[in-house]
Amino acid sequence: MVDSGLLVQTVINGLLLGGIYVTVGVGFSLAFGVLEVVDFAVGEYVMLGAFTAALLVPLFGNEGLFVIPFVLLAYFALGFLIQPFIHHVTTGDRPHPLLMGLVFTFGLATFMRGSVLSIFGPNNKNVPSSILAGRLSISGVGVFPTVRVATAVFGLLALGVFMYYLYNTKGGVAIRAIAEDRTTARLMGININRYQSIAYGAYAGLTATAGVFIGLVFTANPGMGIQYTAFAFFMVVLAGLGYLPGVIVSGIVLGLTQSITAVYLGGELVLFALFTLIYVVLLVSPAGILGKGEWAT
Repeated sequence: MVDSGLLVQTVINGLLLGGIYVTVGVGFSLAFGVLEVVDFAVGEYVMLGAFTAALLVPLFGNEGLFVIPFVLLAYFALGFLIQPFIHHVTTGDRPHPLLMGLVFTFGLATFMRGSVLSIFGPNNKNVPSSILAGRLSISGVGVFPTVRVATAVFGLLALGVFMYYLYNTKGGVAIRAIAEDRTTARLMGININRYQSIAYGAYAGLTATAGVFIGLVFTANPGMGIQYTAFAFFMVVLAGLGYLPGVIVSGIVLGLTQSITAVYLGGELVLFALFTLIYVVLLVSPAGILGKGEWAT
């Protein structure tokens, strides 16, 4: 017989994990939709965000929350500067632009991971926070670490702010126009290169900031990027390629699948369960769980 208390706590833990993953997935989905680049470096931005926070946190009184604005702005700037290079290798007369983008971002990810290994070695890092060190008790449900709740809330708030920007500002309309049809957007006078750089900068900054929160919850290590790159791919496929709102659903499904599998089947079967889920979704609905991804057209 299933322990109802354990099941409820497992489901809530899965929802909290989903909130973390939403932050990673929304940036990755944006990069694909606007730049038409499948970015292999998404997990490395998560890893770099966590390690940057671990490096800087002593300067901020060992409080990880105070590092977040710096990480967000620093990686926005880094992404803004990197995007023209991605644009250069995926446009012009080069064949197979999608493959060129994959190769470039794979090399970028390798460089990022190698740099962290050279600086920190193969050592794990934690991002401390006294503000989020407590636990939140929900009557009749269970006790949950405050940092996990805060991380999930951040993920949903980040998505909400970003969706507001996309649908209620001039810059957001320009980014959506580029994602829909960049040729038409160019004819309408939209500066494609500028808004692509802004979009990639927002993606890098948001993903690195998610890395700070992941560093607050888990232990960061130089090899963690591969895991979060895989998770980002899972989310985008589940959401439907290019369908940003679907990331909410896919992030929650990913978190629930991971949490339930780990508790009831064992942690070693988590990736197997996720791959099985992706396989079934692709067979039944190639356009994603909600049927609104690119394959729908």
